[in-house]
Amino acid sequence: MQYIGLIGQSISASRSPSLHNMLGELKQLPVSYELQELDSSAVEAFTERLSLIREKGFIGTNVTFPFKQIAVDSADEVNDSVKKVGSTNTLLLKDGKVCAFNTDYTGFIRGYRTRLADQAAGKVLMIGAGGVGRAVAFGLFEVGATELFITDLNVAGAEALAQSLNDAGYKATVIAADEVADIAKGVDGLVNCTPVGHYKTPGNPLAASAFGGQKWAFDAVYTPLDTEFLKAANAAGLTIVSGFDLFFYQALDAFEIFTGVQVDDVTPVWNQFREKYEVVSDLI
Repeated sequence: MQYIGLIGQSISASRSPSLHNMLGELKQLPVSYELQELDSSAVEAFTERLSLIREKGFIGTNVTFPFKQIAVDSADEVNDSVKKVGSTNTLLLKDGKVCAFNTDYTGFIRGYRTRLADQAAGKVLMIGAGGVGRAVAFGLFEVGATELFITDLNVAGAEALAQSLNDAGYKATVIAADEVADIAKGVDGLVNCTPVGHYKTPGNPLAASAFGGQKWAFDAVYTPLDTEFLKAANAAGLTIVSGFDLFFYQALDAFEIFTGVQVDDVTPVWNQFREKYEVVSDLI
């Protein structure tokens, strides 16, 4: 049996075990994906659990809130995606080493290209500059973003992200809340990387009147799948990239890293997972 973990807080409802275990079955690999839910957000709590699962022979673990940046310090090796984004959500435990990857970054790129092929992202407005926002922001420039406008209630966080992007040679600008509506009308893509729209924090982070004239939209939230943000984008005729796309492709990338087995037959996997676990959406 090959054991894989997920370290984080409030993860009891995660669908990751279902998807990884299904991938194991499809590839005839004995995989067991086990949640490692922690009560504490302390660095020590994370490092102790990582040490424990390494002792138990786990081949890897995913990492989620609030440990994505903490986990980087536990890595012996980091790949380019982690160097760019500054956080990790995937740790390969192999040959006595901890190797860090960021499949939020690669998963977003894969999901975007699945929906939009070679269409360049162009000018983009992104709401939210937290952990997933950093991964998506860097991913945007890999799919042809020319300029990124960032807004966040945490202005310091938005400024830090913009600085990182500009230092990497990209073009990013922080905008104030009262500039969002005007900026939205002049961009090609709209991105939500805030929790607004989740079952626990319902709503739309962008006024309905701001939708229209853009080409595409992405929402990192995927519970529910049909968020108010994506409903408004769909009504305005935008092409949709959903939070489920990100969830699905980051998991596929992580599975391939953990097991060394490529998942080439993606469409059957997508369809089977949606059917088996009743992943229902009118938009995707």
